[in-house]
Amino acid sequence: MKHFPVRITSAVTVISLATLATFATLATGVVRAAENFPTKPVRLVVAFPIAGATDILARHFALKMSEQLGYQMIVDNRPGAGGTIGSKIVSGAIADGYTLTMGTTSTHAIGPHLYSSKPYDPINDFTAVTQMCVSPTVMMVAAQVPAKSLKEFIALAKAQPGKLNFGSSGIGTQFHLSGELLKLLAGINIVHVPYKGTALVYPDMIAGQIQMLFDVPPAALPFIKQGRVRALGISGAKRTPVLPDTPTIAEAGLAGYEADLWWGLFAPPKMAKERLARVHAEAAKALTSPDVKERYAGMGTDVVASAPEAFTAFMKIDSAKWEKVVKASGARAD
Repeated sequence: MKHFPVRITSAVTVISLATLATFATLATGVVRAAENFPTKPVRLVVAFPIAGATDILARHFALKMSEQLGYQMIVDNRPGAGGTIGSKIVSGAIADGYTLTMGTTSTHAIGPHLYSSKPYDPINDFTAVTQMCVSPTVMMVAAQVPAKSLKEFIALAKAQPGKLNFGSSGIGTQFHLSGELLKLLAGINIVHVPYKGTALVYPDMIAGQIQMLFDVPPAALPFIKQGRVRALGISGAKRTPVLPDTPTIAEAGLAGYEADLWWGLFAPPKMAKERLARVHAEAAKALTSPDVKERYAGMGTDVVASAPEAFTAFMKIDSAKWEKVVKASGARAD
């Protein structure tokens, strides 16, 4: 009997050691699984056509990721329905890190609110990896418009309700909703005229048929420098280096206005923490590399490379903001 307790203690010790060994093996397996990613090419779904801003940014990013990972990151363009088609592909994929998407303000903050029945939930149907970069847009008016400042343009619009037009690349796009946000905050009535792309708006704007337009700096700069259009404001929270003398719309007198165009990296929902940490680390490393930052800066975009938690928090706020604008504008995609 005196030896009995010793035998029990020994048995418990053996069991405990065996259990610890099992846990250690499992933990090592999880770590190795994260460390070994990837073991095959990674697909980056782009929900917009080839040669557009999102596609160009995605290809710069994918090239750098391919160098880092030792496996190719393949850009897979799946355009259609304002980015909804490509986004849905990723929301329904396996969350193993091998299928990702480069989402935008349009696909993850505006698009879902344009439908009576949302095609996907931008928060719960994806894993937010990182906010990749942001770009302001430029608010411009035609050269024939007498307003030389935002305040003068707002006064002109109020004096002629429903008489001024603004163009965009289509109903529900970032450029359309940027104009609707301006109307909402300024309390003005200007008529939206949708086009199939902002490039098609400029001829009508130069001819004086369209009075106002939002567009990204690279596309707008040639027309601004030629004096064919006049920049009145920057949509973002700060001025852009390519137009240092143009104030932000908030600076110009419309407090609370901010409508950055942003891009983010998303994975399918419920990605394991270890795999998410791995994908985020590689993405942040690529985005903050000097060559990617330089290429993005050349397109008027600033790298963010935020943590997943920070990106998710930002998404919730931005989605709620654009939902209000969509409802106020009456814009629908169905």
